[in-house]
Amino acid sequence: MRIVLVGPPGAGKGTQATYLAKNLSIPHISTGDLFRANISQGTPLGKQAQEYMRAGQLVPDEVTVGMAEDRMSQPDAANGFLLDGFPRNVAQAQALDAYLRENELTLDAVLDLEVPEDEVVKRIAGRRTCRNDSAHTFHVEYKKPETEGVCDVCGGELYQREDDSEETVRKRLEVYHRETEPIIDYYKAKGQVVTIPALGKVSEVTQRAMGALAAKAA
Repeated sequence: MRIVLVGPPGAGKGTQATYLAKNLSIPHISTGDLFRANISQGTPLGKQAQEYMRAGQLVPDEVTVGMAEDRMSQPDAANGFLLDGFPRNVAQAQALDAYLRENELTLDAVLDLEVPEDEVVKRIAGRRTCRNDSAHTFHVEYKKPETEGVCDVCGGELYQREDDSEETVRKRLEVYHRETEPIIDYYKAKGQVVTIPALGKVSEVTQRAMGALAAKAA
């Protein structure tokens, strides 16, 4: 299957993408991973992206599209892929359509993970990260440390990252509504969107998504 995964920040896209890709035996293609790989490998597209990022500018669509097309053309993606973070806007969605047409491929579904805005804010603004190791994360409500403000793993101080503040989260949501949400309407007009309520346990959301994909493919 060829799937696009969309949803607001904090919807659990990365987590669901990992499980879904494993269940469907297709590669999980994440924009963040693409950027890191191209930059670390020093590819021409990676060098271009890095120049824009160093200048504090947005990476142009054509660079992002070029990275995605290169990744989708790899042998492990021949039988399908799950795109996470791409396309990010309607122009990128149109570029993806053009790529699929040129290669005589079709998009099977656009999975839209639906989460109420207040829940998104609660999920992200409640995160606390260990100063010693950013991989150690907790939550003031969903994953409380044994001692408030102290990492259970190493005893380091827990803090709220600037990116996780409520003000920053709401700004990210504004960007999502303005730039990314329009692709849902774009794909709805093509009858490709499957909306999944993304509240509840991770496994429950995965089961809902797998069921919806099976129904879509039937």
